[in-house]
Amino acid sequence: MAIKLHFFVAFLMFTAYYLAEVYSLVEFTNVQCESLDKDFCIFEKCLLKSVNRSYKYLSVSVKLLQLPVTKAKVHFSLQKRLNGYIPFLYNMTIDACRFLKSPNSNQVALFFYNCFKEHSNINHTCPFDHDIVVDKLSYDSINNKVTKMLPFPEGKYMFEMHWIAYDISRAITKFFISLTS
Repeated sequence: MAIKLHFFVAFLMFTAYYLAEVYSLVEFTNVQCESLDKDFCIFEKCLLKSVNRSYKYLSVSVKLLQLPVTKAKVHFSLQKRLNGYIPFLYNMTIDACRFLKSPNSNQVALFFYNCFKEHSNINHTCPFDHDIVVDKLSYDSINNKVTKMLPFPEGKYMFEMHWIAYDISRAITKFFISLTS
């Protein structure tokens, strides 16, 4: 009888652990890039590549035509798809040059910057005197950051960024993701 009780308790602990743990999965569904000022920048690459059913990555390459860029801002918003995309949680503008000098000044921007920095060449402060490249950013690299550090409810999201240089909106990038469990 005592052995059956031990097995029953072990079974309850095992199932409670695995039923209580919910693992979310971030998956890219689309990426869109638009240059608003073709005299300032053009997108050479903006694609979501599906290698197989379980591995997708995105790559973005922007050629800056007026170098160096000494004054840049980024307006970013996280939007959730309900009846169309509506703002969800974040909608802010940051001075990119000031942020890159002291990244810890804005924790929200630091979170999103950490998702991209491993796969990009944005690793120094202004002036930018080269093209901007995000290469082979997979959902695996941001999955832990989004689901463990900052848990979100399931759904479809769009991360939209407006790139502003010299107080003129120059480009828009939109990253579409799906969050499932």
